[in-house]
Amino acid sequence: MEHFVKERRLSLRVEPGTTVSALYRTAPHAAALLVLAHGAGAGMTHPFMTAMAERLAEAGVSTLRFQFPYMEAGSKRPDRPAVAHAAIRAAVTKATKLAPALPLFAGGKSFGGRMASQAQALEPLPNVRGLVFLGFPLHPPEKPSVERAAHLSEIRIPLLFIQGTRDALAQPALLQEVLKSLGKRATYRPVREADHSFGVLVRSGRRDPEVLSEVAEVAAKWIGKRKGRPRPTPSRRPIRSVGNARKGV
Repeated sequence: MEHFVKERRLSLRVEPGTTVSALYRTAPHAAALLVLAHGAGAGMTHPFMTAMAERLAEAGVSTLRFQFPYMEAGSKRPDRPAVAHAAIRAAVTKATKLAPALPLFAGGKSFGGRMASQAQALEPLPNVRGLVFLGFPLHPPEKPSVERAAHLSEIRIPLLFIQGTRDALAQPALLQEVLKSLGKRATYRPVREADHSFGVLVRSGRRDPEVLSEVAEVAAKWIGKRKGRPRPTPSRRPIRSVGNARKGV
């Protein structure tokens, strides 16, 4: 099906003087559009991001990937939260213009998903019906905490957590605590034997391509069940600190 899929290179104006690259991949018979943000250490063309875009397109979900400004500039230091949030909003605005008739979702890999949720918590992303986390970075490695999840309680749209069972950035007991606090808004889908990057050990009997297909299928099915008209989102209200985007992924 790959040869039927079209991909366009675009540019996004994040703020005055700052423009970043983006890739819009349209799915045949698209049923939804997902704004897909990259992780802290690799950009939108990383093999994981490319594979996700390809597999989601095969499942009927178009994607808009983009570079955060620091990645566009070739820096290894993630942007300040305000800049990252502005990039998310610019991508959401562009996505709405590209496919105004498609149900819109947002999220991303690790850091990218967390920046999307912070932006949503501070002020709802226009037209976004749900957030997809491909490995939510609940805490830094070997530093268990739920601080990074504090802002999630302010979000009123559905949340999908796709998490590897060997993820060193999301201790299972702590993740379950967060999920319980979010109630019916949160959906959890564990990926057996996968780490934070959704890599698997040879002894697991699984292969990385199989796992990536599973992740994309889970995301596409969840999105497919939530394509209806979004419920009104409450107006902005004060929240606790969303933390520093530069602390890990």
